Amino acid sequence: MQMETAGFTRNDLAKYPFLKETAEYIKPLDLQIDDLTSMGMDQILKRAEERVNETILYRRITRNIQNTALEIASFPVALLLVIATENSLIKKRYALAEAKQASSDLANEPKEKILKIALDFDWKIKLTAKESSDSPSEFIIYFTDYLRNTSHLHDKKWKLTNSILSEGNIYLNKKDVARLLEEEVRRRVEKRLDVKVPKFPAEFTLIAERIKKLAQETIGQSELDEMPKVVVQAAFPPCINALYADAASSHHLSHIGRFTLTAFLVNIGMTPESLNELFKTFSDYNERLTRYQIEHIAGERGSGTHYTSPQCSILQTHGVCKNKDDFCRRIYHPLAYYKRKQRTINSG
Repeated sequence: MQMETAGFTRNDLAKYPFLKETAEYIKPLDLQIDDLTSMGMDQILKRAEERVNETILYRRITRNIQNTALEIASFPVALLLVIATENSLIKKRYALAEAKQASSDLANEPKEKILKIALDFDWKIKLTAKESSDSPSEFIIYFTDYLRNTSHLHDKKWKLTNSILSEGNIYLNKKDVARLLEEEVRRRVEKRLDVKVPKFPAEFTLIAERIKKLAQETIGQSELDEMPKVVVQAAFPPCINALYADAASSHHLSHIGRFTLTAFLVNIGMTPESLNELFKTFSDYNERLTRYQIEHIAGERGSGTHYTSPQCSILQTHGVCKNKDDFCRRIYHPLAYYKRKQRTINSG
C-alpha cells in the first residue's frame, strides 16, 4: 500500500497533541521539568492543570485553538502532572479523555486529514478510488491494523466476518476509522504515562495533590485507591459472597444484585470475558446484551464511565446486604471491605 507523508498545521498539533510531529515542534522550547515552575512558565503549568482537571470533571479536554503555542506546550506538561499523581485510574482517565476528544474532533475532519493522522500511527491505509466514490466506504485499511484496534470491541459490527474484506484490506467509513483511531490514541497516551520520574519539583507535587483531591471528591476515594492485583475470593464481603454463590448456582439475581456483583468483580480485576462465563447459565442469558452491560459497567462502552458497586447503605435499603460480620460494622462500601480484608489476610 502506498503511504503519504504527513505535514500538520499548528492548529492540528493543538487539536491532536499526541502526534509524533508535536514532539518535534516543541523540541526547540527545550522544556525541562525543573524550569516549569519558574517565572514565565506559569501559563503553561496552569493550562496543563486545567487539562487534567477537565478529564476528571468532564471526561473531555477542550481545545484552545486561539493560543496554539500554549495548547501544544501544555500537553507534555499535563502528562507529567498525571504521572506525578501516581494513580493508575487518573492515568487511564486522562488517556481515555484525550482519545475520546480526538475521536469527536476527527468526526468533523475531512477524510484527507483523518488519513494523515492514521498514517501517524503507521497504518497501512488509503482512500477509496474516486471512481468508487458512490460507495459508503471512504477508506481501505489493512486487516492487521483493523484487528489490533477491534480486539476488545465486542459489538458484532466489528467482527471480521461482518466487514467488507478484499485481499487483506477492509473497507471502512469515516466514523468507523475515527473510532479505531480512538483506540490508537488511548494506547499511545497510556504508554507515555507509563514511565517513572525520579523526582518532581515541590510545586508539581502540590499540583498533583490538588488533582488527586479533585478526583477524590468527583470520583470517590474507594475507586481511586489502588486495587490489589490478585483476586482473592476469601476477601469478598458477605453480600458479594451471597450474590456470587447465587450466580454460580444460576439462581435469579435482582437488577441491583446483578449490577452490584458485576461492578464489584470488574473493579477488583475480573475480566469481562470471565464475567460473561459466570452469567451464561442464567435462563435469561443473552450474549450480546450481557456483554454490552458488563462492558458498559467497566467503562468500555457508552460515556466511558467506570461504575462501582453501590455503597452499603444502598445495599441495605434494597435487601442485598446479607450475613453482616464484624468487618461490616466499620465499612461503608464493599470495595473498602475487600481491600481491608485482603490486607488482613496478607498480614496474617
